[in-house]
Amino acid sequence: MTSFLRPLLNSPGFSRVRRNHGLEHASIHVLSQKNSKRLIAGHSDPGGFWLWGQLTLAEVDQAVREALQRLRGGERSLAIHPNCGTNLVTSSLAAGFAGAVAIGGTRSTKEWLDRLPLAILFSMGALLLARPLGTRIQQYVTTSGDPGNLEIVEIRQSQRGNLLAHRVTTRS
Repeated sequence: MTSFLRPLLNSPGFSRVRRNHGLEHASIHVLSQKNSKRLIAGHSDPGGFWLWGQLTLAEVDQAVREALQRLRGGERSLAIHPNCGTNLVTSSLAAGFAGAVAIGGTRSTKEWLDRLPLAILFSMGALLLARPLGTRIQQYVTTSGDPGNLEIVEIRQSQRGNLLAHRVTTRS
């Protein structure tokens, strides 16, 4: 981790988000290991995280507690998830920038169209490079596989229409 980022990453609020984000991913891994076809999404903040999907309160409770125990046991890789928004943002930015570089400086529609295959090629290359970069950004910036003194305070279920959500509240 670069020294200029260290104060930000170790600040209390950011550190809480990173640890909650790691626990969120670990919980999704545990839930997915039990049923790989189920769609689950999550979102973390300093106070905990949300999980969305067709899940029971009992399964979420068991998965979150198991995930925390496994992270504490050293399974830090559970904090990294291939479908994390960090990967999506990294890939989108890389592909958009690569496409813009390829198209940049065009002065006519014909010139733009002539460079479109190059823009697609640059974007594809950027997507290939961005995937491992997104994983590294997760590992060192947006998540933490070390929960530290993170504790589960409460897990609540709520439903709005067809959307079933679970709020996991934490403290440290």
